[in-house]
Amino acid sequence: MTGTILWFKRDLRVADHPALARAAQAGAPVLPLYVVEPDLWRQPDADARHYGFLRESLLDLKAQLARIGLRLVIRVGAAVPVLEALRRDHHITRLISHEETGNGWTFARDRAVADWAWGQGVTWEELPQSGVVRRLRGRDGWAVARDRFMAQPLVTVAPLPMLEGVGAQPLPGAGALGLGADAPARQVGGRAAGLALLGSFLTTRGQDYRRAMSSPLQGADACSRLSPHLAFGTLSLREAEQAAARRAGQVRGAGDGWSGAVQSFRSRLAWRDHFIQKLEDEPALEWRCLHPAYEGLRPDQPDAARLAAWTRGETGLPFVDACMRSLAATGWLNFRMRSMVMAVASYHLWLDWRATGQHLARMFTDYEPGIHWSQVQMQSGTTGINTLRIYNPVKQGLDQDPTGAFTRSWLPELADVPDGLLQEPWRWDGAGGLRYPAPIVDVKTAAAAARDRVWAVRQGDGFRAQAAKVVRKHASRKDAKGRFQRDPVRLKKDDRQMGFDF
Repeated sequence: MTGTILWFKRDLRVADHPALARAAQAGAPVLPLYVVEPDLWRQPDADARHYGFLRESLLDLKAQLARIGLRLVIRVGAAVPVLEALRRDHHITRLISHEETGNGWTFARDRAVADWAWGQGVTWEELPQSGVVRRLRGRDGWAVARDRFMAQPLVTVAPLPMLEGVGAQPLPGAGALGLGADAPARQVGGRAAGLALLGSFLTTRGQDYRRAMSSPLQGADACSRLSPHLAFGTLSLREAEQAAARRAGQVRGAGDGWSGAVQSFRSRLAWRDHFIQKLEDEPALEWRCLHPAYEGLRPDQPDAARLAAWTRGETGLPFVDACMRSLAATGWLNFRMRSMVMAVASYHLWLDWRATGQHLARMFTDYEPGIHWSQVQMQSGTTGINTLRIYNPVKQGLDQDPTGAFTRSWLPELADVPDGLLQEPWRWDGAGGLRYPAPIVDVKTAAAAARDRVWAVRQGDGFRAQAAKVVRKHASRKDAKGRFQRDPVRLKKDDRQMGFDF
């Protein structure tokens, strides 16, 4: 009897899984498959923290599948040879998966799989699992279609027949894939952890979400922390949206902050799809400036000393360094801090976004290529359509860490610096005795020079015409009141910034 392969990728759950439901409708025995691809983990945006989260999520997925009579099969190797071996040995005629908007490597891999399927007579069906639309012709009406998808009932399945007799391989450790050490304090993977976060955010933690999300200390608790679970698919975006919609109905009209918090959260879920759609429509934005006039603006080979200081948290700018050290240890930063560290790297340190973006991709446990590369370019000023945001890191430290608690927790070298000079320790009389570097740039001078360079490009011939093309293809559409079309609430400008850590 022929079988159906259900290929899991970034959709590590059973609940609300359209591809699983389609496999059930096919009527043939199902082979749930996850392929550990060593070449994927050799890419410059991959890190042990991603793999650690993945391993925990796969173990959880095994338990979920067992409850509906299925066994997850792990195979290690390149996707096409793995799939061909299964086709040959087990009479596979059908492959079902979700559409994936991943990095350039996964895009090329999926094209290779499509060629293989066509050549071998295997029917490969890919289904959407979010509001992102493949082969989208234009952005007009996109938000309406996205909201329609989110309103559809969650998909459920009954127990299914398993394709028996298929051997599995053990799940390799990070070391076997050439990955280094995991982040010591990253979030835990698996659907159970994601559901717990969703429930606690919508009932207790999220009440002060709109105010506290900007704080590097309070944001760690006030944000939902669902972003890695959405990135790896342990939760579906649709179930998060529908849970938030139910909560919105419960708190509507309340004056305790809950209504605004839930509305803002739902808006950020919509913006998530909006930004992933950009990469779906233009995969090259991972490696090419969205507006071509910015190619060559910064050196292709970034200043190695500056890049190393930034990645290690040793720029001499305390708030930036505290954020980078925190990120290395935890795999997470709140949205404002993500924007700031990227902007400082791009403007003050004048580093190319491709090098700094790869480092941040490795550091973020919740790395989602569609969001990441769109936002990296936005914070570097290379889209040609977004307002330049050149953060003053000293001011950000004073505003977002007024007590200095976050900065001091990650920079013990500054223990003796008075509170009033914590964000500018070079001004302290005792600075010469610190085991902390002097700033590698002058903040004001570097920002002014960067602003002049970026704006000079915008004055060039043909810039506006090309920017108009970018707008038509990628920009969000707004209604008469200036809101993101079909969003439940207008976002403050900061809510559109980098990371979508929720």
